[in-house]
Amino acid sequence: MFSDNKKDRQNAELISSQNIISNGTKIVGDLISEGDLRIDGTIEGNLKTPGKVVVGKSGMIKGTLNGTDAHFEGKFSGKLNLSGTLTLKSSAHVEGEVVLGKLEVEPGATFNVTCTMKGAVKEIHSKNERKEPSKPGQETA
Repeated sequence: MFSDNKKDRQNAELISSQNIISNGTKIVGDLISEGDLRIDGTIEGNLKTPGKVVVGKSGMIKGTLNGTDAHFEGKFSGKLNLSGTLTLKSSAHVEGEVVLGKLEVEPGATFNVTCTMKGAVKEIHSKNERKEPSKPGQETA
């Protein structure tokens, strides 16, 4: 009996932590959210969230997006700064400047950006440092 109440409260918290900007809605200005965002409308301005941002096929962002993870089916134009993964579906169209941790791109997506991946330089240096010198008489690949 008590566990059902906890589940209902947890589900309500999860649902309330997701914000939806519906198709036909246009927001001009800065938007800050502590929860996840689903965008099917248009945002012109700065968007900041530690949550996941999902941009549907009809969604569009013009401006700056700072966040963790983003999943695009729609359009983006501006500066995108993610600490996690950017996922682009085949219908996605992204232009501008991008800084991210990881990138996933489906064939057909448009990705016309200046892109910097965080952590890539550290990985290359650490791999080179771990490499042991070859011993005389051993072949290297």
